[in-house]
Amino acid sequence: MRVLLKLSGESLGGPAGKGIDEKYLVRYAREIVEAVRAGHQVAVVNGGGNFFRGLQGMGKGFDRITGDRMGMLATVMNALAIAGAVRSLGVEAEVFTATPMTPIAHYYRKEDAVAVLERGGVALIAGGTGNPFFTTDSGAALRALEIGADALLKGTRVDGVYTADPEKDPSAKRYDELTFEKAISDKLKVMDITAFALCEQGPVPIIVFNVEQDGNLTRLLNGEKIGTLVHA
Repeated sequence: MRVLLKLSGESLGGPAGKGIDEKYLVRYAREIVEAVRAGHQVAVVNGGGNFFRGLQGMGKGFDRITGDRMGMLATVMNALAIAGAVRSLGVEAEVFTATPMTPIAHYYRKEDAVAVLERGGVALIAGGTGNPFFTTDSGAALRALEIGADALLKGTRVDGVYTADPEKDPSAKRYDELTFEKAISDKLKVMDITAFALCEQGPVPIIVFNVEQDGNLTRLLNGEKIGTLVHA
């Protein structure tokens, strides 16, 4: 099974959501390596919010475009960290970026990323789409379509999609599954509308799950019903 795993930058920052928490970095690397050794192909797109978010720049002396570019660079730092942790566990990992950054990383080409997956490595695809005004969720959806992923796995701190943010609204109800159409019409904020629309076009199903629970990624790939399925 070929999947694209979307991780938030905050997830790498641990409980504080800032910088890189070594404990969480190693945990995610082990989960990814375990999945690869079980025979799955795993590409990863990560956010950069543990270092910087593009919108943080608004009103601080620079514009949205500059802020988004800074956010793209933050995702590259995270991808380099994950790649290093994966390699330390004995599995190949290559970092690709949406804009040329040689010798720091490879310039992204779908064919090169797929080649890494097919030989049992992990492809870290960073830098978003390379354009401002797009989130890393949209970038993840785009890359999932390009590499022919069987599913986009959105790793979060909660166990699926809810009618509202369960961390703020205790009355929020969890979905076992729902359609892209409903996710878009109800403006569910677990991913942005552009990401949902791209995956609907694929179609590439999205599974939203709690990535912080040990073993969840492997259990999900082995067929267990974990998280919420969003489908066409």
